[in-house]
Amino acid sequence: MNQIFDARSAQAGSRGEPSGEWGEGGGWSASLGQAIDLHRLIAVFRRRLKLFLAVAILVMVATIVVTVQATPLYTATANLMIDTRKAQVVDSAAVLSGLSADSSVVDTEVEILKSRQLAERVVDTLKLQDDPEFNNALGNPGPIKSVIGGIGVLFGAAAPDAARDRLDAVAAQKEKEQVVDAVLKRLSIRRAGLTYVMNVGFASEDPAKAARIANTFADRYLLEQLEAKFDATRQANVWLNDRLGELRVEVQQADAAVAQYRAANNLLSSQGATLTEQEISTYNQQLATVRAQQAEEEARLRTARGQLAAGSTGEDVGEALGSQVVQQLRARRAEVSGRVADLSSRYGPRHPDMLRAQRELADIDSQIQAEIQRIISNLEARVQVARERTSSMASSLGGARGTLAANNAAGVRLSELERNAQSVQTLYQSFLDRFKETSASEGIEQSDARVVSRAKIPTKPSSPNIPLNLALGFVLAIGGGLAGVVLAEMLDSGLTTAEDVERKLGLPNLGSVPMMSSVADPVDRDETPVDYVLKKPLSGFAESVRALRASILYSRVGKQTKVITMTSALPAEGKTTTSVCLARVAAQSGARVVLVDCDLRRRNVNRLLGVEPEKGLIEVLNRSATLDQALLLDEPSGAYVLPLAKNSFTPKDVFGSEAMTQLIATLRESFDLVILDTAPVLAVADTRVLASRSDATVVLARWRKTPEKAIANALKLLEQSGAHVSGLALTQVDMNAQARYGYGDSGYYYSEYKKYYAS
Repeated sequence: MNQIFDARSAQAGSRGEPSGEWGEGGGWSASLGQAIDLHRLIAVFRRRLKLFLAVAILVMVATIVVTVQATPLYTATANLMIDTRKAQVVDSAAVLSGLSADSSVVDTEVEILKSRQLAERVVDTLKLQDDPEFNNALGNPGPIKSVIGGIGVLFGAAAPDAARDRLDAVAAQKEKEQVVDAVLKRLSIRRAGLTYVMNVGFASEDPAKAARIANTFADRYLLEQLEAKFDATRQANVWLNDRLGELRVEVQQADAAVAQYRAANNLLSSQGATLTEQEISTYNQQLATVRAQQAEEEARLRTARGQLAAGSTGEDVGEALGSQVVQQLRARRAEVSGRVADLSSRYGPRHPDMLRAQRELADIDSQIQAEIQRIISNLEARVQVARERTSSMASSLGGARGTLAANNAAGVRLSELERNAQSVQTLYQSFLDRFKETSASEGIEQSDARVVSRAKIPTKPSSPNIPLNLALGFVLAIGGGLAGVVLAEMLDSGLTTAEDVERKLGLPNLGSVPMMSSVADPVDRDETPVDYVLKKPLSGFAESVRALRASILYSRVGKQTKVITMTSALPAEGKTTTSVCLARVAAQSGARVVLVDCDLRRRNVNRLLGVEPEKGLIEVLNRSATLDQALLLDEPSGAYVLPLAKNSFTPKDVFGSEAMTQLIATLRESFDLVILDTAPVLAVADTRVLASRSDATVVLARWRKTPEKAIANALKLLEQSGAHVSGLALTQVDMNAQARYGYGDSGYYYSEYKKYYAS
């Protein structure tokens, strides 16, 4: 099929036709003309006018009947408004907050007004279950109650009371559901534009009842809002009270855990700091003091040793200078030294008194040195004591710091416990405050909507709206009629016009062979088409056959077309009749023509020409007869016919044999036109063999009858066999119908040119 389509596209290109949506100079007007063809639409409408009128009238009649039989209903409307202004009695947030002014919120409230729960409450409030307008079961027990009664009759008193009660409950519930459904069907809720106003309408046969039910819907809606807030506040108070009791226990447990952990880990504190921190602070101060004392003692010792190392006798050592013993010894030495000097001036060095005084002076000096050594030793001892004190203080500080590190590690858990206790206390306090607020606000809740105007008793029925119903019925009638036309066109799989052939199949349209009854005069309609072309050679029917012959002969530009295979997708397409007419018309024009009957199963050529030969095609192929012996001359037209002999049939593939090839070659040399009348492609495989050996293959399809899918399948089989399909011709075309609605085909203008032909 792709080859056929490609060939068709190439042919269109060779003729200079635009291959795309845009042609030269076309622009938007050309594109729009291709997309919307008013003439074609009008033709389709004319073709389906009866169907359109039938559907439209049926819809209109149904609309009128429904309107006349409809029960008058009265609609009452109450107006509600979402109230964005609220009276603030207490300065606290409500448990169930008010509605915001968002458009989606108003739409949500509209849906709530349509809810089944609200409708059930209205039904219960007004006892609509006992109203025959909404409860069709009144006076008619219904199937469930009938079953219950049947059980009672069948079993009598033996029927269990519990079973009857359950069945009664089921029946009552179902009956109520049906009443609610009926009420919801009469209810209309809509929003007034983009405002906060909602219209609650209800339709009823009784005007007063309509107003009462509409007002009840509005009242029950407001009451439900208040009940929802009351219930929410009450439930919140109960929950908050229970939660406060739990939180109170949690606060006590958290505080006790903090105290127990402090005592267990020695994390007791005073004035904001733990005892260990205070102890470390004291140790730091004392350590600084003893370190200063140690430095002072070491400085004194270091100075004294330095003086002694420099050659001092130690008398100038700071500690020695302040020593009372050294001062007394120095005083005695000065006195003895004075006496030694006095004795030295009076006596010689060997004088006993002199010697005694000198010994006393040396003794005093030794005492002074001994005292100085004692002072130095004392300094060393004090330095050692200072060092030990510093070491002890540092050790105590290190121990305290170790304790502090352990306390800090334990403080992590303590901080966690304290944070937990603090969070529980904060939560407890917030719940306590909220409990006080909700307790104070209980009983002062306000509805989020208010009634703007209550429903009044209507004075005129709202339905049926006769003008509106008739207008809608007219629109539906037009729409239904158009839908019927569209559906009929979609289901119509036949080919109507030449444009259908080219658009749906991608094949050239070779012509249209009309139906005799549509072109012949009444006196000639009993004639067969094969005789009519001879009797009326200038008629429109004969001209259509000549046009078909011309299209076939010139279907292959630059190539001679002599052997033609005439076939179709299905039987009864007018194939043999067209082949005989084509042979006779070609013979009348002076050409040497031979018609070969290749339909082994039907032999329609014999029937149309009224011959029963003894020898024919099969005998020629079997070499039991010569071609000249088998050929018959159609004397009225001058065409030759190679028929099928009576009772000749063979299961062999005679058309694929070498004998058939030689026969076709012989006929090609002897005749100007060889027409092969073959069997339908989908029914018999012989046709594909013959089509591959022909110069051109013509596919015939019955006008508006042959399905497009069947033709497409036949073309696919021919393509696979290598046949050259020149195009498709429509047969049995009703020219009168084509002239009425066959836009796109030459037959559309048949009424204009039919007088041109001779009758």
